[in-house]
Amino acid sequence: MPVLRWIRRNLVVLAGLLTLAYMILPNVVVMVFSFNRPKGRFNYAWQEFSLDAWSDPCGVADLCGSLSLSLRIAFWATAGATALGTMIAFALVRYRFRARGAVNSLIFLPMAMPEVVMAASLLTLFLNMGAELGFWTVLIAHIMFCLSFVVTAVKARVMSMDPRLEEAARDLYAGPVQTFVRVTLPIAAPGIAAGALLAFALSFDDFIITNFNAGSTVTFPMFVWGSAQRGTPVQINVIGTAMFVIAVAVVLAGQLVANRRKSNAGK
Repeated sequence: MPVLRWIRRNLVVLAGLLTLAYMILPNVVVMVFSFNRPKGRFNYAWQEFSLDAWSDPCGVADLCGSLSLSLRIAFWATAGATALGTMIAFALVRYRFRARGAVNSLIFLPMAMPEVVMAASLLTLFLNMGAELGFWTVLIAHIMFCLSFVVTAVKARVMSMDPRLEEAARDLYAGPVQTFVRVTLPIAAPGIAAGALLAFALSFDDFIITNFNAGSTVTFPMFVWGSAQRGTPVQINVIGTAMFVIAVAVVLAGQLVANRRKSNAGK
């Protein structure tokens, strides 16, 4: 039958579209309910269309404070993990040293182990050190578990680099710093950017490790979890929708820039 033949030819495309729809559906639900005016504490049933939450996204006490804290932690965790992860990735790819294999394996442990194990381990470390739980312990913990993801992204990019480009730069009398800034860094930049974006998303979204090591500090995911016990304000859906739209816009902008560079290179 023609229909069955068409389905067989486009099975991979259909499976991809269904998977994409399954992944995006929760975000669509959040977006729709950001325009809801609930009757009561819980925003789980549609009542009527309203822009009240969008006109006052900080209308709930401590919401914007927790959001600001999460953004600051995510920013500094991304900066720290990206800097350290980039240096580690270059060291693992470019240099040979003792215990290189062991270091290579240990880097991936935070990605492999359950978050609750890492959270409890970090909490034990901080308590044994006598550290006061709060902003700094959360930041250190976030850098710790984001580091592996940055190393993975940057390492994959560095391994695919053509060493002849750097050799050509040195043949043209470029110094080590000039070669790195003008040749190595631009080529590795997509991997570094991918690792940084991944680190930011993981840090901003994290709940388990943060909950163990935050003390009295309340980040946005912890605020959402606490609010869900008493009633979910619509403003949470507004913030979630805004973050989703911004993330999609960043990805689309990056894709457009990459496509434009490819088209210019082909001319």
